[in-house]
Amino acid sequence: MIYSLQNRWIIEGKTLYYYGLRNKEHLLKNRAKLSRQQLEIIQQLPKELSSDEIGILRPLIGTQIVPLSEIRKTPERIEDAQFCTTCSANTFMIPGLEFNEKGECPICQTKELAKELRSVVPLITEIPHAKNSRFDVALFYTGGKDSTYLLYYLAKVKKLRVLALTWEIPYMSDNARQSIENAKRHFSTVEFVNRYVNNSDMQTIYKKLYELSGNTCACPSLAYILFYPILVEERVPYFIAGNEPVQLIGLYYNGLAPKIAYAFPKMKALQFFINVGRLLTLRPPLKRGQFHTLMTMKQLAYGDPWIKKAAGYSNALISNVVEAIHQVPNIVKPLKRSIRKSSWTGHIPAFVQIDFDKISGGTYDWKSVKELIEKECGWVALPDNTKGLHTSCKIEKCKEYSQFIRFYRCKSKMIPFSALEIALASGNKALSREESIQEIKTHLGFSLEELPECKIMTHFIEEKW
Repeated sequence: MIYSLQNRWIIEGKTLYYYGLRNKEHLLKNRAKLSRQQLEIIQQLPKELSSDEIGILRPLIGTQIVPLSEIRKTPERIEDAQFCTTCSANTFMIPGLEFNEKGECPICQTKELAKELRSVVPLITEIPHAKNSRFDVALFYTGGKDSTYLLYYLAKVKKLRVLALTWEIPYMSDNARQSIENAKRHFSTVEFVNRYVNNSDMQTIYKKLYELSGNTCACPSLAYILFYPILVEERVPYFIAGNEPVQLIGLYYNGLAPKIAYAFPKMKALQFFINVGRLLTLRPPLKRGQFHTLMTMKQLAYGDPWIKKAAGYSNALISNVVEAIHQVPNIVKPLKRSIRKSSWTGHIPAFVQIDFDKISGGTYDWKSVKELIEKECGWVALPDNTKGLHTSCKIEKCKEYSQFIRFYRCKSKMIPFSALEIALASGNKALSREESIQEIKTHLGFSLEELPECKIMTHFIEEKW
């Protein structure tokens, strides 16, 4: 019998790595260390194995090493993909996706996780009125579906004084621009601040980022860098990025945030020891959410801390953005000054999250939310009004394509964000399975051929300013 290395298991040094999403019992266990003898045999596959070789490879046979007839094939078209029986996850969008005997994908097999993996920053239900600031809360506002809904909730439902911060990217969609202008007329208690980085600096950043990641998506990292000094200067007590539930849970399935990261905001003992250290260095103790703010901003200013790298949770996506942004050092200097100032004064805006499911009655239903914000905020949908995932940027499809093609070809360990998010959304009924599959086929960038929209990115990079 001829044996071979199973599809999507790749030799990397002295390790086998699986480019896919495995079933519940092996979820995120994508590495298998090899002995010298195992490595030597595997490098010779496919071939017939002697009894001695079978003995050496026994721990790997059946999963990593299989008979040639059991090799799975990666589909080249979505029409040939196997779909999960419950959600829209499939083997084209997520190559290497496994299924249990019921035909369920790993995401649906581990649905109970969604109940505990709510946020990597503190979840809050009430934001008090600030006594020492003109604003109660700041929101990174893109004009998209999610940030518009959160703006509506904070300003109209909770009647808070909101500072809406918009980084005007070169790729902002026309409907997002119009949505922002309409929001200005609908919200009398919101102050809108807009920043646009000059084209020369953005071209320098985007060139490097395109070289590293294959796309020029720097959101929301550059927004943090641009606006943190304003948050500190205005002494804004809270700020929210505006991520919906599927985006936050997707970090776990991508191996970018371990379970402990979701539990960290509730660890009072750890918070206590952090504050003891701050008091010993004559700095004020941190309140809930402030540690997350400092760690986020320091990562952008100085790169990943050593402890994160040692734990194996270094995020190549963020690392690439940080390296690209540092091509223009002057952009980072105000951030570094504000980090030092806020750390010593204690005037640190707390990084928090609002539970979208909770505030929308149980499930963040995309269709209902769009209807609400169209009526209450003047929100403008994309022309056909069917896209629900990422509605504010012209290059989202290009980002999806670049993430997909790199993962498909085993050049990146990161599963396309949108692939996880759309599967999670259909699994928790934020939209129906049928609507989700239709969005995958018509709106998202899962293609083996480069998309025409990618020229939007390359045109900006190559433009003579």
